[in-house]
Amino acid sequence: MKHSSKLLVMRIVLWSAAIVALAILMGVVYEQAGRYRAARDFPAPGKMVDIGGRRIQLDCRGSGSPTVVFEAGLSAGGSLSWSAVQPKIAARTRACSYSRAGLMWSDPPDAPPSARQVAHDLHTALARAGERGPYVLVGQSLGGLFATSFTRHFGAEVAGLVLVDPSHPDQVARVADFMTETRSLRSRIAVSLAWSGLLRAAAPSLLPQARNQTARDAQAIRAFAPKSLSTQLVESDATDATLAEAGAFRDLGNRPLVVLTAMAPYTEAELRGMKITPGQGTQVQAIWKQLHEDEATWSSRGRQVLLPNAGHDIQFDDPDAVIDAVLSVVAAVRADLGAAPH
Repeated sequence: MKHSSKLLVMRIVLWSAAIVALAILMGVVYEQAGRYRAARDFPAPGKMVDIGGRRIQLDCRGSGSPTVVFEAGLSAGGSLSWSAVQPKIAARTRACSYSRAGLMWSDPPDAPPSARQVAHDLHTALARAGERGPYVLVGQSLGGLFATSFTRHFGAEVAGLVLVDPSHPDQVARVADFMTETRSLRSRIAVSLAWSGLLRAAAPSLLPQARNQTARDAQAIRAFAPKSLSTQLVESDATDATLAEAGAFRDLGNRPLVVLTAMAPYTEAELRGMKITPGQGTQVQAIWKQLHEDEATWSSRGRQVLLPNAGHDIQFDDPDAVIDAVLSVVAAVRADLGAAPH
């Protein structure tokens, strides 16, 4: 009797192990098939630029000077973060969006993330693609500080900037009394299991379609989610270091500068994500407004624009506001340079 019980237990264990192994194998096959379909169904817009053993996806359209260069925030969308804005800018001047190393189509980085590394990757990609300044840099969220860091390293080529609800070097210290660490263990586990297909399966819920975003763009972002979200987590972990590095440079001279500030009240989902109450949300938003007021002073020709109906992703919530700000800076740069549009 005992012998039969042991055999039964062993069979159950073996069958359970076999089922788990099969599930893992199916997940791996699902993920590999997903990567193949992503490359097949969503080819990179623009071109893949070799920057020295690595390739960066760069999408430049239109003609004219100055050239507008878009820098995405801490997101999975890469160059597609600007899909609601870039076409209208490209109708008026040259406009380039790109995907940072490890996002969407771009190859992974060969060094830990830093503002300097991002600036040099972008500068090399633009130069090797034959793009030339003067540039108007447009950066959203953390991309705003990547834009100012690019200006720090390659200032002679930067003629103006638009910062779209940008991060600020002092933001962590200023909101420390209201907010705590929000990078969840669940996110880390999901990213660590990207090879298993679980992250790909969860992509539709993790990456919902934004306002003024096409269904195809949303599908493309989800198709590359396992790769992009892994990079996003690495960039998120490096945020404090990036803020400190970017904070060393706050002098944009007399370049035309527009700082766009999202002033729509935080949604319930955003408040849950930040682990704060509605009252605290109002206080945090007031601090955010003050930080942007400070950033507008980084240039003697800086100004702030408050957008009461837009959330953090202004480029999707109110793309016309971004377009107007960019074109106003383009016009100012042309006046400065005495340049014709074409």
